[in-house]
Amino acid sequence: MVAKEKQESGTKKRANPSEVTRLSLKSAPLSPEMAAYFDKCDEKLGFVPNVLIAYSHAMAKLETFAAFYNELMLAPSGLSKLEREMIAVVVSAENRCWYCLVAHGAAVRALSGKPDLGEALAFNYRVAEITAKQRAMLDFALKMCRASAEIGDADRDALRKAGFSDADIWDTAATASFYAMSNRMASATGMAPNPQYHGQAR
Repeated sequence: MVAKEKQESGTKKRANPSEVTRLSLKSAPLSPEMAAYFDKCDEKLGFVPNVLIAYSHAMAKLETFAAFYNELMLAPSGLSKLEREMIAVVVSAENRCWYCLVAHGAAVRALSGKPDLGEALAFNYRVAEITAKQRAMLDFALKMCRASAEIGDADRDALRKAGFSDADIWDTAATASFYAMSNRMASATGMAPNPQYHGQAR
């Protein structure tokens, strides 16, 4: 039975975008690549993140979102996976995004092994037990949220002084920018986080 379910997993019934957002959108047929990606999420996480379900109403949008997410958050970088998740939480806290705070707070807890870290970052990253280098990274990400037009050479130089390469500065900016967009989409569409996130890594 399990083998049969795995074999048919690409066509098994999944939630519609209308079940995880406040928009009346229906899932489009998954491309073979996205069916495999959803199966991988099931295998690794035990569920498919609702953000992917939400984007599944249009394959081009889903594929673009997934590719950009994977490049930003999982590809090799001078920033660790944890640091990229830390940026996601701080940006999402500034934008008061329920979905991203819940999902990425869980990721911070899991990657750090510190249940309190995700919550400290969500409420006020300045009280979190992080390195001076990470504090500089998060200061830059927060300024991007609040006043990106005011960022100048002094801000970039502060990151260099803290030990970041110019490629790291790009990745910090790209990650913060991605979550600024994702926060707005999640809030505008009423996207609900998967309930599994709430209890993860507690």
